[in-house]
Amino acid sequence: MSASTPIRWGILGPGNIAKQFARGLSVIPDAELAAVGSRTQDGADAFGDEFAVPRRHPSYEALAADDGLDAIYVATPHSLHRDNSILCLEHGVAVLCEKPFAINAGQAREVVAAARQRGLFAMEAMWTRFIPAVAQAREWIAEGAIGEPRLVAADFGFRAGFNPKGRLFDPALGGGALLDVGIYTISMASMVLGAKPDRIESTATMGETGVDEQSAFILGYEGGELAVLYTAVRTSTPVEARILGTDGRITIHNPFYKAEKVTLQAGDRTEEVELPLEGNGYNYQAVEVMNCLRAGKTESETMPLDETVALMEIMDSIRAKWGLKYPME
Repeated sequence: MSASTPIRWGILGPGNIAKQFARGLSVIPDAELAAVGSRTQDGADAFGDEFAVPRRHPSYEALAADDGLDAIYVATPHSLHRDNSILCLEHGVAVLCEKPFAINAGQAREVVAAARQRGLFAMEAMWTRFIPAVAQAREWIAEGAIGEPRLVAADFGFRAGFNPKGRLFDPALGGGALLDVGIYTISMASMVLGAKPDRIESTATMGETGVDEQSAFILGYEGGELAVLYTAVRTSTPVEARILGTDGRITIHNPFYKAEKVTLQAGDRTEEVELPLEGNGYNYQAVEVMNCLRAGKTESETMPLDETVALMEIMDSIRAKWGLKYPME
């Protein structure tokens, strides 16, 4: 694939997150939003009209079968991620699947197996990994600016209006804070400390629909490192991430998932770096996919598939402690 050839994108599921992704694509010169797939022609046409998408498909199957695509962004509810991703892979198209990658680790493994069997690219859309502020934090850690990382503290919570049939609260859609925004905090801990904690403690407040409305969890690692995390969909939180090391600390400022400022404090050294997002921030993960496709890679080194599965395993363990099982499991 030539570096000058545009990457042709399709979007599967024209909801709000898909609109954010479409806006992100619009600032990438060599990205082309070529097609959208919805459950209805009206849905596809409405999205297509808003974002000037030339091909509008009335089903996900029709989108996956569109032979003019290089990659498809899967933007449906959590409960559909596995089936929708595998559908695209079966048609030979690379996949960027919105987080969480699936409902549980078993489903995630099925998607990974489908991609690897076909030699196709797949990645979880953990867009926070790719924004400049988080990349700067990784650089400081790699250069030893804070010494040995020992503790990660992160939170992500907001107060949503209660809707028992909405995706945040409906068990049939994989509702609850953990899968929707808790994944951001766990992914942050994994980026710094690794994806294989050997101890997990957690507690949750379960709402009337039976899903977690807020929760707190501690991940413990073999070397004594800790991650202290909390998340909510009915309680607003500071939405910051702090990485504490033996020689200093890094603060990824509110809201850390799309931060534009990051601070290093280590002894007499203080650096506060402003890193404004280009576009809305969703573009950085798309650029990563495009770079990987052009390089012939089947996964990202920054967000590898084995780590994605490990993150799902962590969330499975947390939910098991609460007794939260979704209807499709």
